Amino acid sequence: MSLEQEVSIHRKSIRTDGYPMSIGELSTMYRDGELELHPEFQRFFRWSPRQKSRLIESLLLGIPIPSVFVHQRADGVWDVVDGLQRMSAIFEVMGILKGGDGNVLPPLAMESTKYLPSLEGKTWGANEADVNGIGGTLQRVLKRAKLDVKIVLRESDADTKLELFQRLNTGGTPLSGQELRNCQILMVNPTTLERLKELANVDPFQNAIALSDRNFEEQYDLELVIRFITLRRRDPDATLGDLGPFLDDQIVNIAENDNYDWQKEQEVFRNTFTVITDSCEDNAFRRYNPERDRFAGGFSVSAFEVLALGLGYHFEDTAYTPPNLFEKAKSLWRDHNVIQNMRGRRSGERLKSTLEFGRTFLGS
Repeated sequence: MSLEQEVSIHRKSIRTDGYPMSIGELSTMYRDGELELHPEFQRFFRWSPRQKSRLIESLLLGIPIPSVFVHQRADGVWDVVDGLQRMSAIFEVMGILKGGDGNVLPPLAMESTKYLPSLEGKTWGANEADVNGIGGTLQRVLKRAKLDVKIVLRESDADTKLELFQRLNTGGTPLSGQELRNCQILMVNPTTLERLKELANVDPFQNAIALSDRNFEEQYDLELVIRFITLRRRDPDATLGDLGPFLDDQIVNIAENDNYDWQKEQEVFRNTFTVITDSCEDNAFRRYNPERDRFAGGFSVSAFEVLALGLGYHFEDTAYTPPNLFEKAKSLWRDHNVIQNMRGRRSGERLKSTLEFGRTFLGS
């Protein structure tokens, strides 16, 4: 195939549109639920008040800012794919931004900027006469300011949309594999992401995993949920390859499957992590030190694969009676070298060993 043919084929795989839109139009769409900001696409609200104030300065002075990219869903709603920080800053200044709990946040009190030192302490203002606000004239200037909006249409190929999103996010803070995976799931079936979040928020699971703040920020807990539901019944001898692409493919297959048994998966998930927390609290996935007779250190993914996936495999059988998990967790480090032997091994090799061992180790 020639270079020109390759270009021709792949140019057809993504359909886009774009035009300037006023901030007033975009804010109305946001209020009406026609424009959505998703923390799953980018880490939410990471800009400082100074960065937000400088953005408002640029808009008031007519300084161009980069395009905003949105993905048009099947229902016509736009998801902001690139430009979340800009849009959330503008909506926060206007006093319409909703936080993670769905409640509207207070309007931002801005800071002094290079060209507009009088922005210090100013808010949007309760009305045009509010002495603490920017005033009606500047409100109208801001609402009439235009942003270039690029629309990735729903007819575009899903893989190409994800590739576009990955390229858009090469600047700034790199996204984790799970944050990019969230984007892919949302493009296929937003309900699947909501179900995964519900599982991630199950108290026994959160209490068991004892992740670092950074792990939570990068949504590693959500990745562990996906590992659980895609790996607990997997044949250890089946070719896996790199774990990241495997998880991407498997969760998209689940998202596309209208007959996937979420009720059963939720039951197995809850049973597994209830047993783990009841037996071990937050120690199951930490390293056990036999000399000190204590668990310590951070999260061990190999211990998770042995204990959580091993239990999950057996909980497929409703008659399964788990063994004393606290003693099993200690024995895993004291009497077996399966985890120590995993160091430096690729995920596919490691999982073949941990999945096989966990199912035997936790058999009734």
